Amino acid sequence: MKRLLGGWLLMVLASAAVAQESPAIGWTLLDQFDKPYTADADLNVLLIAHDMAGSKLVKAALADRPQGYLEARHAAFVADISRMPAAISKLFAIPAMRDYPYRVLLDRGPRVASRFPGQADAVTWLQLDQGKVVSTHQFDSVQALRQVLERGTP
Repeated sequence: MKRLLGGWLLMVLASAAVAQESPAIGWTLLDQFDKPYTADADLNVLLIAHDMAGSKLVKAALADRPQGYLEARHAAFVADISRMPAAISKLFAIPAMRDYPYRVLLDRGPRVASRFPGQADAVTWLQLDQGKVVSTHQFDSVQALRQVLERGTP
């Protein structure tokens, strides 16, 4: 019995270590146009909005930026829409996102956003190097997020 519990505990601890070191790439999500996007080693910045307030911060920070602004910075934006009622997202939210000049990766699961904790009313900035998270930052100000986007690093 002790051996079984010891083996189980070792397996749980090993799983937790792997989860902490899991890469921030290799996943695929659909965008607001139902086009797939797969995160690869070229991705340097992953922005995650865990709620509507975070999405609004990104929208305001990217206002008046040209098409391809995020892609030019090797950045991607994930919006966690898992708590949004399907009818609302399908009829209103996603069609409205089609007017945005940037790509919104829709995490309906949430499969990606849940890997990286974030605070409410903020945007999570993950700085990546070859698919590994090297730093995490939270932004709750449009101005601060816009400045960091311009610099490319917090």
